Formats: sequence, C-alpha cells, structure tokens
Amino acid sequence: MFSWLGTDDRRRKDPEVFQTVSDGLKKLYKTKLLPLEEHYKFHEFHSPALEDADFDNKPMVLLVGQYSTGKTTFIRYLLEQDFPGMRIGPEPTTDSFIAVMQGDVEGIVPGNALVVDPKKPFRKLNAFGNAFLNRFVCAQLPNPVLESISVIDTPGILSGEKQRISRGYDFAAVLEWFAERVDRIILLFDAHKLDISDEFSEVIKALKNHEDKMRVVLNKADQIETQQLMRVYGALMWSLGKIVNTPEVIRVYIGSFWSHPLLIPDNRKLFEAEEQDLFRDIQSLPRNAALRKLNDLIKRARLAKVHAYIISSLKKEMPSMFGKDNKKKELVNNLGDIYARIEREHQISPGDFPNLKKMQDQLQAQDFSKFQPLKSKLLETVEDMLANDIAQLMVLVRQEESQRPTQMVKGGAFEGTLHGPFGHGYGEGAGEGIDDAEWVVARDKPMYDEIFYTLSPVDGKITGANAKKEMVRSKLPNTVLGKIWKLADIDKDGMLDDEEFALANHLIKVKLEGHELPNELPSHLLPPSKRKITE
Repeated sequence: MFSWLGTDDRRRKDPEVFQTVSDGLKKLYKTKLLPLEEHYKFHEFHSPALEDADFDNKPMVLLVGQYSTGKTTFIRYLLEQDFPGMRIGPEPTTDSFIAVMQGDVEGIVPGNALVVDPKKPFRKLNAFGNAFLNRFVCAQLPNPVLESISVIDTPGILSGEKQRISRGYDFAAVLEWFAERVDRIILLFDAHKLDISDEFSEVIKALKNHEDKMRVVLNKADQIETQQLMRVYGALMWSLGKIVNTPEVIRVYIGSFWSHPLLIPDNRKLFEAEEQDLFRDIQSLPRNAALRKLNDLIKRARLAKVHAYIISSLKKEMPSMFGKDNKKKELVNNLGDIYARIEREHQISPGDFPNLKKMQDQLQAQDFSKFQPLKSKLLETVEDMLANDIAQLMVLVRQEESQRPTQMVKGGAFEGTLHGPFGHGYGEGAGEGIDDAEWVVARDKPMYDEIFYTLSPVDGKITGANAKKEMVRSKLPNTVLGKIWKLADIDKDGMLDDEEFALANHLIKVKLEGHELPNELPSHLLPPSKRKITE
C-alpha cells in the first residue's frame, strides 16, 4: 500500500548513475535544480537558466583590464597569429567583447547571430539588448590553442562616470555573467599604469565570489628597472588588497607577454619562470574543466536554496488584502533582519546570501503577491542532489581525469619552450653540462677528491656515516640530503666511491644555488664508470 514511499526512499539513498560528468550535470540541473529556480524566480534576480552548451563548452579564459594593458596582444602572443577583429594600439582600441574560438574557417560572427546559436554558450546574453550585442562578436579561426580553450577579450576599462554611461549597457553585469561561466579570469595591469579607476574597481567587485578563478598579470615589466619593479609590485598588491577582500593573496605573474625583444633584460630568468607558471595554470584548465563546472553548480544550488528561503519568507509576511505597499517597503528595508533569521533557522552560512543592497534594489520592482510559499519538496530534492548525486559525480570526475591525464592546451606559445635549448631551466642547475662531451662534475672533482680521501675510504669507498658528516656541513635539511644520497648512490650499496661522492657534492651545489633537484638522475650526470650499470 505504501510502496511509493519505499520507491522515494530508495531514490534518495541510491544516487543517479551517469555515463559522463557533462551528462550528469545537465540531468541534475534540469531535473533537480531548475524546478526550484523557476518556482522562486531565481533567474530574474541572479542568473539566467543554464543550457546544454554551458555544460559542453570548452574552458574559457576571460581577460579584463584597463585600456592599453596588453589584453589583445596577450591573446595574439598565446595564439602566435592574428585573429579577426583584432586591433592593437596605445589608445582604447577594443570597444567590443570578442570571443576568440576555434573554427574551420577564419571569420567573424556578429552578436545577434551568436546568441541564437544553440551550440554556443552565449544565448542568455540577449537579455543585455542590442546596445551590448552590437559590441559582441565571435572571432573564429583554426588554431591548435583554441582546440582546447576559448578566450574572451573585453573592452578596455576607462575612468569617469561619462565613459560608463556612454557604453549603453551594464558593463559590470556583463562581466559578472561571463565570470560565472569562465574557468579563469586574468586581470591585466600595465607596470606604468597601476591606478585602479572607478570603473575597474566596480568591475573587480562585480567579480566577487569568483576569486578562486582570478589571476593577475603585471604586464610590460621589462620596461622598468629591477628596483622600480619591486616598488610597482608592492604598490599593485596594496591596491588589490583594498578591493579584493580575501585572506589569501591573489597570484600575480610578472612578465612581458609579447614577442618583442625585452627592453631591460635584467630580469629575464624571472620573466621566464613566471611565464611558465602562468602557462601551466592555463594548460591545466581542460583537465580541471569538469571539476570547475561541478563546483559552479554546487555554488549555484546553495544560492538557489537561500533565494527560495528569502522569497518564501517575504511571501509569508505579506498581508492577503490591505496595506501591501507599506508592508513591501517595510520588508525591503528590514531585509537584513530577514537574512539573519533565515541564517539562524536553517543554519546557513552568511557567505551564501546574495548582496543585501543589490537584493533590496531588485525587490523594489517585484510584485510580492506573485511570490511562492515554501515548498519543502523542491528544497529536499536539491538537498538530495547535494548530499548524494554530487558525490557520485565527484567519483566520475576523478575517473575521467585519470583516463585523460595528459589533456592540456597545446600549440601557439605553449609549444615554444617545450623542446630544445630554450625550455625553462635548460642548461642550468641539474641540467648544466647536458650538451658537454665530458662529465660536468669532473670540473670540480679534484676539489671533491681532496675531501673524499680525508674521510677514511676503505677499498675506494666511504661509509654512509662518514659521508653524512661531510654532507651535513651544507646545512641542508635531512629530507633534501636524503634525496641527494638516493640520486648519488647509483649502485645502491649504501656507500659512495669517489665519483658518487663528487656527484653528491655537485647536487648539493645545485641545491644551494637555488635550483630544484631532479626526481631521477639525468643521463649526463651519470659518472662515466657507472654508465654501463644503468644500461
């Protein structure tokens, strides 16, 4: 008689089974989260409904910055080719949002055509009207970098109220829309122009709640001396600290991201290391794309739940007949108290609530009588999704990652330093002497031999205890010295001969000079007498 209860209980206990993460996200959203959003008008307050393209699209990188900070040049540097609609200059040149995406044929798709294409994740941008769509295009071209990611170029941010009004659309709101859907947000700053304008400050605040996606690039750093660069970096961190309210410091990459010669090459090694770090971060996006989409869906579900509590509370407080207008004003003014009550009753974190001022402004235009009362079934479904189905998807995410461990961005600038002598660190540290015919350690071996013969070798070898007495003089921690011992004791007999001892001292020197130790000994560092052992 109560078999439907058993079925419902089983549905809660047994999560859905999905073939891929993307299919799982689409099904969970449509069947469990979307009904809650529609019931409580979530899309009118926060974010339009998601579509299949939002789950299927490639990872996107959003570039944001004031004019002439090198956003368009940065894209050209990554792609190593021009793209349609590209304009570069010292004055504000890019006045449009340009989505640079993979295409079989090079060309431009205008905004109005772009937002009706179901295969592109931009359909909901039609809500911003023609003033925006006339300044939104998609530049398509065949490029190996774009096979893995898409890049969004944005208009240069200006200062002053006049510039903000002249755009004809809500610039910050458009950026917020993109921020919800992209995988990485890169803020570009010019080393000569660190002032954060009013509009830029507003934009950064609009990106709140997406700090985990944000990275900062201090561009054109080759144009200033080292001492000035340190001061500029400090000033940038101080400026960002006033706007981005996070306990962690945002990662800042310093460099000169264009293909011209460095004006002041003093910091070349620093720029190379920073570029490689940034490239690794961007290259990891395809591998982590499913996890990012899952994370964004969880954030959206938490916000939708809170929104449902807010709307149903407002509905509950409204009178059924008279005094609706006065009550509405009172409720809007006291929205902070409603937040606090919901927080207490449902044990919700304050960080899950929408911005109070923004919510009050949006509520002014709403008819509270059309709001819906609390419907526990919808909320229980979302709770079930978060508690059970998301855990199932997390397992699937790890499985997909393990099946595609090498999935990363390739081509363009990402290929330039992968092979040959211009890879980062080539010929330095443990890579020193890689192209030499002679063993690089032999240069300093006479000096190491003098120490070796003071350590009482027996049958041409010193014990581990005697080697330790000498090696600890470097003051390196035991964890590092242990790794050096493992690399140097090639025949694994627990002792070192003169060549192995020289190699150990060479590796100590490499570490003391600030370089990283290799996980495995490179072939060029093998002592000549040991090369047959490893073959």
